[in-house]
Amino acid sequence: MKYEFTKDFLTGIEFIDKEHARLFELANQTYDLLHDELVTDKYDRIVNLLEELRDYTKTHFAHEEEFMESISFQYIWSEKHQHLTFIAKLESIDLKKLDEHQEAYILDVLDFLAKWLTGHIRGADARIGAAVRAMDPETRAKADAKAAELLKKVG
Repeated sequence: MKYEFTKDFLTGIEFIDKEHARLFELANQTYDLLHDELVTDKYDRIVNLLEELRDYTKTHFAHEEEFMESISFQYIWSEKHQHLTFIAKLESIDLKKLDEHQEAYILDVLDFLAKWLTGHIRGADARIGAAVRAMDPETRAKADAKAAELLKKVG
């Protein structure tokens, strides 16, 4: 079953939500690859998807952390730790073993992504949106300005 980016995943911060939607797209590309019976050797495509996922995630985390710092988000260290754990998981994939057990690795990546996308976004990242919504109007205006600046980077 493909991953659907529903309103349940929205933080209310547009640049974060756009980047999360892109992570869902990458998860769906991985899912499609798993079910593509026309491709017997999926190694190169798996490696490309993993590299794109790793690179995009690093960019997303940098944007998210920049925003959290700008609003003095109280859970920033917890978020940073979770981000480092995610990147470490992606970087720990043994490409030799991946080549030997392609479908098992794709399933492992999909399982990891499913847990991350649902757990982290709905939990940890939802707190960022809640923190912004709880701000006084002046502080909220500054947070909105920073979010708009980061949205320009997202495109």
